[in-house]
Amino acid sequence: MSDEADLWFLPGPIEEYAGQSKSGQSVPGKSVPGPSVTGSSAPNPPAWADEVETLTPWIRAEAQNAAKLGQAAALLGALDDRLGRVPDGWRQRLALLEAVDIGWLAGDRVGLDQLSLWLSLRLTRMQDDAQALARTGWAVRRLTGQLRPDTDLIRFLGRSEASAEGDDRLSDRVAGWTAMMAAASDLHPISRAAVGFNLWSLAGLGQQGDRLEAAVTAARFAATDSRGGAVFAPLALGGGRGLRAYGPPSARMTQWYDGLSNAVRAAMRHLDTLEAWQASATSAIAPLSGRTPARLLQVVAEWPVVSARMAEEATGASRAAIQRNLTWMEDKGILREVTGQGRFRYWAARLSP
Repeated sequence: MSDEADLWFLPGPIEEYAGQSKSGQSVPGKSVPGPSVTGSSAPNPPAWADEVETLTPWIRAEAQNAAKLGQAAALLGALDDRLGRVPDGWRQRLALLEAVDIGWLAGDRVGLDQLSLWLSLRLTRMQDDAQALARTGWAVRRLTGQLRPDTDLIRFLGRSEASAEGDDRLSDRVAGWTAMMAAASDLHPISRAAVGFNLWSLAGLGQQGDRLEAAVTAARFAATDSRGGAVFAPLALGGGRGLRAYGPPSARMTQWYDGLSNAVRAAMRHLDTLEAWQASATSAIAPLSGRTPARLLQVVAEWPVVSARMAEEATGASRAAIQRNLTWMEDKGILREVTGQGRFRYWAARLSP
């Protein structure tokens, strides 16, 4: 693999993904592919000789769990409607929370402060794991971006073909998985997401049990019927039960529906507390003059944790004005400082339980 091909780990702006700008136009040099998982270590793809036979237990499992599927679909529909009525930055906030939780389940111990600093300012600290940050940052961009796995999975993943002679072509492995997903088109999108997630490694797309890509892809598949509010279905929030499922398809599907329902409930509760905080905080800053306080509240709502430098960059206000407002809001109970340090401090909204 060439040196340039190894540069997938460099961060890209959240709104720029796979070479696209906000307008969807190509941006030369801005392609930020995900982790390359190719080579002889990848398992051989299955022969998918009988897709119907493979899918039969999953189809039966969906029918047996019709009530749980209905509940999960209703909850996801409610979240879709809710997110269609809130600021766009709140979707980013949920994506950050979801990506961090998926990363932890996949073995990447990335904190919200690390991820926020990485995505907003392209900065890391000496003790940070750059590879883990890159994978989690990739998850955020794919959870919120315009690229969709059901249109071009290879581009969505940002992978490249294996270069070593004798290796199975990535396109062949992706074609096998895509064919299985196409055969499952009669299933509900939430059920199809479960099938795709559980057959990911079998298709030769996994790497040593790492399921971050599989989870992100499934999260987007599950929200296929979204009206534009929930562009991904939360899976890891609330414990990630569906991502830790085991047993036969019937058991896995049951846990998948329960896990997604729990994750959506967790997301809705978070939005409830965020709305209550915003209303209280907006009332509290009413006596203050200038635009900085309101802009600062907006930044804090979009990012789970915020540093003074992040706020300065996002609002365009001076460092002195940011520090003064952060201190005032902390004293008033609007924000809380989360590090307990004198330097390199981070603040978060003081959300009620």
